[in-house]
Amino acid sequence: MTAPKKKAQMSVYLDQDVMKALSAYAARREQPMSLIAEAAIASFLSPDADERREAAIAKRLDQVDRRIARLERDMGISVETMALFVRFWLTTTPPLPEPAAKAARAQAGARYDNFVAALGRRLSQGPKLRQEIPEDIQESESTGG
Repeated sequence: MTAPKKKAQMSVYLDQDVMKALSAYAARREQPMSLIAEAAIASFLSPDADERREAAIAKRLDQVDRRIARLERDMGISVETMALFVRFWLTTTPPLPEPAAKAARAQAGARYDNFVAALGRRLSQGPKLRQEIPEDIQESESTGG
């Protein structure tokens, strides 16, 4: 029976920041720095390291893509909501006679402040409008359901 090979020793010069990071990581994991450095070098030299890195990047890109899709959906909801409100308001609100219009303009600041306060409460407490609209609304409309 042969004795296991002794590991070869190597001297490496590391940037101080890299050394601090290595030391902190080793302390958190309660592992020797040489073991962590060896694993890092082995991972770097591994033939599948590029594939793992590519898979990790692809996963992150998929997450970003999903987030962008949600942002596009939410922005579309916002635009359509505003357009629907403006259309409804313009078609149902008759013009005011001049004395009433002056009084309405005088109250506009206070009414706007109330609106902003209500919007703030809604945003902080929820539920959000985008949460009330089903995710698959476009799919159900395109299938005729």
